[in-house]
Amino acid sequence: MAHHNLRYTVIGAGGGGQAMAGFLALQGFTTTLYNRSLERIEALVREGGIFVEGEASGFANLHRITSDIGAAVKDADVIMVAVPASAHRSVAVKCAPYLRPDQVVVLNPGRTGGALEFRFILDGFGVSSDVIVAEAQTFIFASRVEGPARARIYGIKRVVPVAALPAAKTPIVMERLQPAFPQFDAAINVLKTSLDNIGAIFHPAPTLLNAARIESGTPFEYYTQGVSPAVGSVLEQMDRERRAVARALHVEPQSALDFLRAAYGVEGRSLYHAMRSNPSYAGIGAPGTLEHRYISEDVPASLVPMASFGDLLGVPTPTIKAIIHLASVIHGTDYWTRGRTVNRLGLSGMSPEEIWNSVSDGWKEQRAG
Repeated sequence: MAHHNLRYTVIGAGGGGQAMAGFLALQGFTTTLYNRSLERIEALVREGGIFVEGEASGFANLHRITSDIGAAVKDADVIMVAVPASAHRSVAVKCAPYLRPDQVVVLNPGRTGGALEFRFILDGFGVSSDVIVAEAQTFIFASRVEGPARARIYGIKRVVPVAALPAAKTPIVMERLQPAFPQFDAAINVLKTSLDNIGAIFHPAPTLLNAARIESGTPFEYYTQGVSPAVGSVLEQMDRERRAVARALHVEPQSALDFLRAAYGVEGRSLYHAMRSNPSYAGIGAPGTLEHRYISEDVPASLVPMASFGDLLGVPTPTIKAIIHLASVIHGTDYWTRGRTVNRLGLSGMSPEEIWNSVSDGWKEQRAG
């Protein structure tokens, strides 16, 4: 398949989805953008595309802009899912009737357990295992919507690990992705991409620990002003717990500090210093409300599965659980009942070795057993 004959569909017209669709179209790829509601894409339909600014720039003509999931999915070679992880389940249900063998679905990112959840749902619909589900460790851009039909890419990460489920199919995914995104790099399996989920560390805790500031309506830069030395200490402890869970699953994790070094080329003796010195974070504002995906997405789809894996494996995660509890209190909901637990991923009672084998080359066999 010639590189520029690849057809991409981007699902989700938020800041990430618009940036990704525009970036692909600017490179000459046939690109469709889907959003479930027409309201978000009305301006894009009028313009016929997206004005992209920042690390890529120009007007990106899109092949199709639609709220019809069947029309969006049916002809795509690669389906890039760029919605909050809390919506992965509904996207899987909507896509299932239209998916065909040889398509690749990539969750951008999967957060923690995204590909496991997505594939489990497709299995329930009888979708062929020849539809490959993969996940990225993190979103490739730092990006925002700047106005109607206008997206800005603040930064492009240097390296973004990706893995398919099972990992034996990752080379097929890389062949499809790298013509457009050479930054994508093959990870050993989805345990690695799921447990190297740095958004779990960088998103919920700073939002919750700046709750009064956010509720007062005072604007501030999220990463450079919202992370103080004290907040940085909480993030570092959460990161230690995340890495302990990963090691119990035989994954050698990347530290959050090493992530910043690899993705952005920044150095620092602590997370606080490294985050403040990252030029790609400059200018990114904090959430204007606590009703934000940094909590509603990252707690149930990132922190809950990490803590649930910890419980399964006997690894304590007290700081992560404290943030889950604070989020549940502030939002008046029980994120444990809504989140991705090992039960909901079909992994309850499995040993680390059984989980490793299931994600490496024997997904169907392990699940059937």
